[in-house]
Amino acid sequence: MTQKYLFTGLGVLIIALGCSRKIQSSAESVSKQWQEVNSKDDSKPIARHEAAFVRVNSKMYLLGGRGIRPVSIYDALTQKWSLGAKPPIELHHFQPVVYQDNVYFIGALTGQYPAEVPVPVIYSYNTTTNSWATGDKIPTARLRGSTGNVIHDGIVYISCGITNGHIDGHQNKMDSYNIKTGEWKVLPDAPRARDHFQAVLAKDKIYVLGGRLSKAPKNTFAETIGAVDVFDIKKNKWETLKSPLPNERAGTMATLYKNQVLVIGGESIRQNPAHAEVDALNIKTNEWSVFPKLVTGRHGSGVVIYNNTLYIASGCGNRGGSPELTTMEKY
Repeated sequence: MTQKYLFTGLGVLIIALGCSRKIQSSAESVSKQWQEVNSKDDSKPIARHEAAFVRVNSKMYLLGGRGIRPVSIYDALTQKWSLGAKPPIELHHFQPVVYQDNVYFIGALTGQYPAEVPVPVIYSYNTTTNSWATGDKIPTARLRGSTGNVIHDGIVYISCGITNGHIDGHQNKMDSYNIKTGEWKVLPDAPRARDHFQAVLAKDKIYVLGGRLSKAPKNTFAETIGAVDVFDIKKNKWETLKSPLPNERAGTMATLYKNQVLVIGGESIRQNPAHAEVDALNIKTNEWSVFPKLVTGRHGSGVVIYNNTLYIASGCGNRGGSPELTTMEKY
């Protein structure tokens, strides 16, 4: 039976994968490389990780992260960084969505490692007024953090997550939240639980890929997940692709770029430096290919697209919490 919750108050939410693996599948992948981006006035973003990077019009926003840190704003036209407002509470481990120039946060964590707790309400950041607002409460039974979020036709889809920081309470839940009406729906569970990942919308399907089952203190990084689960919005049904993520890792950044779902950077038990790899899943063939590596490996940030160019900023350079980066690069 479908469960429904109706919210009142501030409407919300936001913004913010055995097949063959082709190496350098296109001429574009071969010819282009990631390049460092330096501001015109030598300004830099505030270092942070377990945060997010989103775009609204010609400006890019670094939000959240451990501690209460002001928003860092990059203006693509002036090529300069500036500071925005501080969030009302510490917000980290989330994938935001953008709706009508507002950035919405659902499924975030707050507090210190390893026993962080889910944030019980939805927060939003208004990019026009540079102000934060508190929105609707999240149904208690559906509360968790480190979820994968996408928005489609004004409805936010919230997948998987974890309820007890980095310790336990791994979730395979799937929900939707209607920004206009405030209605919360419980959808079919995903085939498996995961945290520390990002979801990607491609047409009418949601790709849930990467991530792990965090089990601090002994197995925080070890149980990475290769399976790619896909939710068909129209059919209200899940499937698991035959082609798993070739290079399993968590803390990844992900986006849709030219009919390919990109899985960028991340962290794993296999190495101390953060991953610089960029894997690409062709949504037409379900085959994997490899894009050029990042200049600097990183995890715990986000990726945006502006003028057909990928941008990534901040994050962490090693597995775990340090060093936090202030660099930016593009592809």
